[in-house]
Amino acid sequence: STTMTANWNTDLFGCCDDIKSCCYGFWCCPCLACTVAGMFEENRCLPLCDICSPAVLSAFGIPLFVPPAALGLRVGVRHKYGIQGSICKDIATSCVCVWCTWCQLHRELKIRKHGTHPVPVAQLPAVMVSAQPPTAGFVA
Repeated sequence: STTMTANWNTDLFGCCDDIKSCCYGFWCCPCLACTVAGMFEENRCLPLCDICSPAVLSAFGIPLFVPPAALGLRVGVRHKYGIQGSICKDIATSCVCVWCTWCQLHRELKIRKHGTHPVPVAQLPAVMVSAQPPTAGFVA
């Protein structure tokens, strides 16, 4: 059994963490979903299972059916990278905000595959600066 120790690199509603992914998802979520499937090395047409089924209602805020592709890829990403969570939480997330799910998956895969996560700059030690010009080696 795999121990889940990692967290998602960005929150479900962390669109400000990657504006490009957020805009891509907002303007063309089906295209983003196909991109995510391809990034996870699945068939790029997999999200059509969500679009061509009653699960498409989730995209319009009516969470009556679980979107199978969004759920499957979310679980797959979570297990591949050891991200904490549960199937129950994945179902709820996929049903309640499928667009946010696709955007979070896109951000996560970009970070994991391409290292595009903003890296915090380490604090450098303070350097003493003298107001006196150096005198060694100068002849007056």
